[in-house]
Amino acid sequence: MKSKGGKREGILALASMDKLMRKFGAHRVSESAKKALRDLLEAHAEKIANRAVNLAKHGGRTTLKAEDIALAEKT
Repeated sequence: MKSKGGKREGILALASMDKLMRKFGAHRVSESAKKALRDLLEAHAEKIANRAVNLAKHGGRTTLKAEDIALAEKT
């Protein structure tokens, strides 16, 4: 996503990235580290979501199920 200023904005909150890294022992987390983790997680999630949607469509469903996500992660 892009904001009006042309900067990339993610779906996931930077505060959540901070919380996640602190949970695993980081004492301080830079903005660039938060953005890097967010970008990696969103890219991975996008691939899984696309695969899962295709699996649901192939199954004749419009509802995405946990099984679709699990299977999409394996492929």
